[in-house]
Amino acid sequence: MATASASKKIRESAGDRFFLAAVYTILSLVLLVVLYPLVYILSSSISSPAAVTSGRVWLWPVNLSFKGFEALFRTPEVMTGYGNSLIYTVAGTIISVALTVMIAYPLSRKSLFGRGPLMMFVTFTMIFSGGLIPTYMVVKELGLIDSRWALLIPNAIWVWQVIIARSFFQSSIPDELLEASEIDGCSDLRFMRSVVLPLSKPILAVLVLMYAVGQWNAYFDALIYLKTANLFPLQLVLRSIIIQNNSAGGLMDAMKMVERQQLAEQLKYSLIVVATLPVLIIYPFVQRYFVQGMLVGSVKG
Repeated sequence: MATASASKKIRESAGDRFFLAAVYTILSLVLLVVLYPLVYILSSSISSPAAVTSGRVWLWPVNLSFKGFEALFRTPEVMTGYGNSLIYTVAGTIISVALTVMIAYPLSRKSLFGRGPLMMFVTFTMIFSGGLIPTYMVVKELGLIDSRWALLIPNAIWVWQVIIARSFFQSSIPDELLEASEIDGCSDLRFMRSVVLPLSKPILAVLVLMYAVGQWNAYFDALIYLKTANLFPLQLVLRSIIIQNNSAGGLMDAMKMVERQQLAEQLKYSLIVVATLPVLIIYPFVQRYFVQGMLVGSVKG
């Protein structure tokens, strides 16, 4: 009798059902608000230029056309920019994650002498900075102007990521593990390689995703520090293409001007798709670790 009663499903009250219905309704509306711009941009990128400029595209593609992508990939600078962005993203992410872990883990250990003042100095740099001109002068004096290192070294470490990683190490790597490893004669580097890093996959995924997205979307540092076109990342190349297509010559006849303006409008959406596609492909693979690492690294500690 008790088993039969226990197996019965607990009935929800009318208030609970109303609450769940309201939650699902709000989440559905948020999903539509977030999803619609993505669908609209994708549809506009493969619609005819005339349909895009006339406003006939609002959800699905109209008069399927790939002129925007054809014009984009006919430009050699685009593939060069893609290659440069991949180099900056991969190399910059490796450097940034390595340096962040090297700073955050020691700061998470209570045995580190001067841990409080060091953390205060690190946090101070997040609130106050020297500004653009002093930073440019430092980069110039280091001989990094017009080199790939100018996009990899000056902004290699983000203080907020250091704080998140430090909180994760404090809450997830207990001192007892370190003490046990020291008793067994394990060195600090061996402990880091064999214990800390395998247990830190969630926070490493968070750091990789944040740094990779930041490196992929960065263009301002390239605009300031780079002069050689062969070193430009994709974002800077796309910016130049948009500017060139928006500036029509004065001797151009009316028909060609209209066609160029229509192509430039469609080209904007094609550029957005090309620039965001790598991030959209990578995110689903690290999303599970991303959520877990953000929760552990920011709530605890």
